[in-house]
Amino acid sequence: MNKKNPFSELAAKSIEELAQLEADLAAKRFTLRFQHAVGQVENTAEIRKTRRELARVKTALKTKLAQ
Repeated sequence: MNKKNPFSELAAKSIEELAQLEADLAAKRFTLRFQHAVGQVENTAEIRKTRRELARVKTALKTKLAQ
């Protein structure tokens, strides 16, 4: 992911790629949330990174669908 503009590489992906990435990130977020509740998460910052990346993917997907 580009540190200056993390949205730029997502905008170049197709709708199918974005939908698949959204599903993967949602599953990862669910797993991390469950592990956090049980106390098994080593790096809690990963939850935040995953949540933000999922939001970026959802935004890119909505932008593509609106066009």
